[in-house]
Amino acid sequence: MVEEVLARGSILGRYVPARYILAIMGSIGMAIIYGLKVNLSVTMVAMLNHTAIANRMNDAVSISSNSLNSTDFEICQSPGEETLTIIEDGPFIWSEPLQGTLLSCYFWGYLVSQVPAAKVASSFSAKWVMFFSVAINVICTLLTPVFTKMHYGGLILMRVLEGVGGGATFPAMHSMIASWSPPNERSVMSTITYVGTSFGTAISILLSGVIAANCGWEAVFYIMGGLSAIWMILWIILIQDSPNTQPFISQEERDLINSQLGQKSTKATAKNHIPWKKVFTSIPFLAILIAHVCSNWGWYMFLIEIPFYMKQVLKFNVSSNAVASAVPYFPLLILSIVISKLLDTLKEKRKITTTFARKASTSLCSIIPGLCLIILCYIGCKHTLAVIVMSFGIIAMGGMFSGFLTNHIDIAPNFAGTLVAITNSAATIPGIIVPIFVGFMTKGNQTIEAWRVIFFVTIALFAIEFVVFITCGSGEEQSWNNSNNKQSTQCKHSEETPLKDIQRQL
Repeated sequence: MVEEVLARGSILGRYVPARYILAIMGSIGMAIIYGLKVNLSVTMVAMLNHTAIANRMNDAVSISSNSLNSTDFEICQSPGEETLTIIEDGPFIWSEPLQGTLLSCYFWGYLVSQVPAAKVASSFSAKWVMFFSVAINVICTLLTPVFTKMHYGGLILMRVLEGVGGGATFPAMHSMIASWSPPNERSVMSTITYVGTSFGTAISILLSGVIAANCGWEAVFYIMGGLSAIWMILWIILIQDSPNTQPFISQEERDLINSQLGQKSTKATAKNHIPWKKVFTSIPFLAILIAHVCSNWGWYMFLIEIPFYMKQVLKFNVSSNAVASAVPYFPLLILSIVISKLLDTLKEKRKITTTFARKASTSLCSIIPGLCLIILCYIGCKHTLAVIVMSFGIIAMGGMFSGFLTNHIDIAPNFAGTLVAITNSAATIPGIIVPIFVGFMTKGNQTIEAWRVIFFVTIALFAIEFVVFITCGSGEEQSWNNSNNKQSTQCKHSEETPLKDIQRQL
């Protein structure tokens, strides 16, 4: 049992409750993590010596072009220009497979850190797990220019360490959301927190292109890393692991959260032993796992590869590339929050069930992006239309935040951090494979035809995500969530049963 501290009222008064300060600060933290992750995918365009790389590839391109039909080898020109935009060369001569490795190595560290981070977050402190996650990313970002100039192996080391920090963020924030969010606010609090990934992506793509074009590629890492350090100070001061250890909260809000969750201590769940067999034989959990993996393939396709698609095929220069890639993430942020608030309101009024809310959101983030990729396969070099179609696809993917990503907390709030660590670990594999797969498919063959194959693989995975989650997903709390309590193993509670009522039954 954690000793309760005196509640002195929210630091921002009644206008912004303490639980939403947590969500906002968590969102900014996620924005930092994703911003520092994606900046390389844009900045690399300015880091490469394109002239030297093109000279190396001349023979391969000549051989490939002889074996292609004129309809297959389709080359776009920059919008509004008759000749291609010349991009100033950077210092590094990296082959396309090496570029893919440099982009994917982040996920090597990301993959191994999540389950251990979930254990530390649940048994020690999710607050400090999140803090050190961001700190590692900030330090490694600031050191990136120095290590990259030494050898590309130095860049790999920095990216792997950033991945180790980044992998801990979802387990930490899922644990905190489970301890702070009343059930009827779960969608909106999760969305506010995780939509930071989109906001960070947008800001990073936009600023990385502008900074690289005007100040050089090194400045991208120095400026973004330095600004991110401010968050760490605010996080230490403003955030605590639970409402009971937070002094900047009103007694009314603390009582509201505790009464809704039916608990006085977040550490109580740390003593629970995870029922691994029941977890991995749970159909709703497996539905989340499959949806998460398939969705992340599409998400990383848009997140990592779209800047290269726009440069290599649509022939946008660095600045145009950054703007076109970043624009969709701003409406995604707004639409995601609106959808999550609407779903929470409808659930509170008992117009829809939690299951319906999760399936509707997951359908949104799988069907629309898949349709957009089908259109993108056949519109050729129509630059404006291509940007519009990609934008709609990216915006629709915001449905994941109030869909399967929140669903871990629905089915097992006691193990939410561990569950998201498991699914996010599996969903990290696409982050490793996607850049390598794209590099392999486009080596010496930067054509729309090659990208069609890439897009159709992604479309197939979106279809699997939709079918599996619609068929097997659930918003009900699972009986194994309370499997350590002998009295609780006798029944599985309905998603309509408030957690406080479940606690009374136990």
